[in-house]
Amino acid sequence: MRYLGNKTKLLERIYDAMEQRGINGNTFFDVFSGTASVAKFFKQKGYKVFSSDLLYLSYCLQRAYLTNNKEPEFKKLIPILTDCCMASLLESPMDKVLAYLNKCLPDREGFIYKNYSVGGTKDLKQPRMYLSDENAAKIDAIRQVIEEWYKNENLTEDEYYVLLACLLENVSLFTNVAGVYAAFQKKWDPRAIKPFILKPIELCIGNKAGKAFNKNSSDLLSEIEADIFYLDPPYNKRQYAPNYHLLETIVKYDNPEVHGITGMRDYSKQKSRFCHKESALAELENFAKNAKCNYLLLSYNNEGIMPQKDIMSILKKHGETELVEFNYARYKSNSKVKSTDNKKVKEQLYIVKLLRL
Repeated sequence: MRYLGNKTKLLERIYDAMEQRGINGNTFFDVFSGTASVAKFFKQKGYKVFSSDLLYLSYCLQRAYLTNNKEPEFKKLIPILTDCCMASLLESPMDKVLAYLNKCLPDREGFIYKNYSVGGTKDLKQPRMYLSDENAAKIDAIRQVIEEWYKNENLTEDEYYVLLACLLENVSLFTNVAGVYAAFQKKWDPRAIKPFILKPIELCIGNKAGKAFNKNSSDLLSEIEADIFYLDPPYNKRQYAPNYHLLETIVKYDNPEVHGITGMRDYSKQKSRFCHKESALAELENFAKNAKCNYLLLSYNNEGIMPQKDIMSILKKHGETELVEFNYARYKSNSKVKSTDNKKVKEQLYIVKLLRL
């Protein structure tokens, strides 16, 4: 999934920096989990991972990838599915369920169709062009059926979140947006008019089950103790919730009141304090002072709203601090950057060996 600040391409360099300094352990807390890419990486390295995020979409991904440690069997569900999709006996349980969702459901013009497709919003001055009519109705059908299965106890919790993660990961491939969901494009991207299809996600199977939270991570400081805390907060004033409001609505499927040209949902309870300089520095101080860990790692960059000198001043009070920098390509959807400007930023990794433990 495309996601602001995703660290997938930097993870090996971050891990190398840790290894060079002898930073290791058994437990890891991914404090701002997002797509769970960092948490998945460290789960695969053998850590027991804790993770949290304010967005429910992130929690769904965390549950599918981090707390789940086996391929779903769908023992209660598969016997009640009709054989309309002619599934092969050689297919996995996951393949059979996704084949059913892809081929056997009649479309439903539900909340997503009515609010985020052209057909559903044709009476608006600017119809919302997030999804084609057909794909929006297909997504409504799939999301409603997953919820019906879960409420009827035909899915375990792990199976439920695996299916929601499949939906999330695939929806992002068919939406008519340039990067984030704060706006839709006024012309159809060719991928957005292709028929929607669910493909299986690649699960992260390990021998240590993690623990996922849908909370402000600062509220977990008294609850979680780990060898390593990894912080990757927002770098600027843009909140994540409005940038991913459509995905949040699809997985919550809570029929929220939406408003404006883009059909934005309320996100007043999902705002990060790291999106404002003063509160960001106060929050960083809170983590540095109260985190129950041996090492605190902070990913940031040289254009973030917290100045480097202020970050260093805070962190040095609480432990031995080192700054490692990597050149990194600027996020492509930053359209304000002129072609003549520097296309790279310095990704920063602050490494703190805390004094109190």
